[in-house]
Amino acid sequence: MKVRALVAWNVRRIRIDRGISQEKLAYSTGIDRSYVGSLERQSKNPTIDLLDRIAEALGVHLSELFARPPKGARTPKTLPKGRKPAYPRRRPK
Repeated sequence: MKVRALVAWNVRRIRIDRGISQEKLAYSTGIDRSYVGSLERQSKNPTIDLLDRIAEALGVHLSELFARPPKGARTPKTLPKGRKPAYPRRRPK
């Protein structure tokens, strides 16, 4: 597994295990939510400083983002239901 794929897999695995949304992780690290999604899809190459902030926001040591998954490990599933809860529409006055 290439390093970019390894980091993407671990960020997603840890984020989902802890029940943290992409939006919440992005807010805690000071980046855009779409960047977190791109990182998890392996289309972005983050700096070591950003990886350090992500590890801190996830509450893990930086080395945890480079841990090799066990053989046969499946990609983590997504968190239930999209980004935000639906709010009732306001009635026009």
